[in-house]
Amino acid sequence: MSKIAFIYPGQGAQAVGMGKDFYEKSPLSRTIFDQASEAVNLDLKKLCFEENDLLDKTEYTQVAMVTACLAITRAVESMGLHADMTAGLSLGEYCAIAVAGGMCDLDAIRTVRSRGIFMEHAAPEGSGAMSAVLGMDAAVIENVLNGREGVSIANYNCPGQVVIAGATEAVKQACVEMKEAGAKMAIMLKVSAPFHSTLMEPAAKKLESVLSDITIHDAQIPVYANYTAKPELKADEIRKNLIMQAAHPVLWDESVRNMIADGADLMIEAGPGTVLSGFMKRISRRTRTLHAEDAETIENVLTSLEAE
Repeated sequence: MSKIAFIYPGQGAQAVGMGKDFYEKSPLSRTIFDQASEAVNLDLKKLCFEENDLLDKTEYTQVAMVTACLAITRAVESMGLHADMTAGLSLGEYCAIAVAGGMCDLDAIRTVRSRGIFMEHAAPEGSGAMSAVLGMDAAVIENVLNGREGVSIANYNCPGQVVIAGATEAVKQACVEMKEAGAKMAIMLKVSAPFHSTLMEPAAKKLESVLSDITIHDAQIPVYANYTAKPELKADEIRKNLIMQAAHPVLWDESVRNMIADGADLMIEAGPGTVLSGFMKRISRRTRTLHAEDAETIENVLTSLEAE
């Protein structure tokens, strides 16, 4: 039987104007933006819809992304389209859990507001870095990094794209060695923190304290966790996975393959940009991927489904 997976992008996909179409046209989306702004004491409409200097700062990016993605999803659901399973890249996992019924939208938004602040300040500015290693098998990258202090794999995104993170000098030196070992490119990323590395452990500990006060329910549909790449329904495991993913690698490639193995034949990327759709081209060209970002792309999704 055909199954639909809703998938959610992570930090880096943010864009000015995200969610604006839905705020203007969908009462559900408008309510999410308005209630979220009050809950975290930020003008999220201004942050998401207008040019500003804050949207690319981690402590603001994360709350803005989750708010916009949930506002988009609730509008999509009101049109009769629902997920059979969910997953989200890094902070996108909070959207996935909320959509799966594991936490309410406002709790997800409140939590990522704290998460963004914790991650922004977990490592002194300039002390950590990330790099995308392109055109090299993950096993080779693991071998190059084996036994090395201060740098590790942060994201297994798709075949040919792995992200490493850690102490700045260790990452730079690893990039040199990756190129010597045959990597097509090793590109230093413009990020404010070395996400999903051991340098994020202080943020993970603070996040654990916040999550202990958040009500998490058993999910109604499977959530494929970044930390394990496996489907999860149990509330205790969902909470544990959110804590662990902050300072551990994101197993996105494996998560997507597991969703496909479990019957997902349509992935709908709900949120700004097409980063995850790009990964899908390398993971499985046979699995259809559609993108829901604004009124035009939603219309394309619905038209495509009606034509089946």
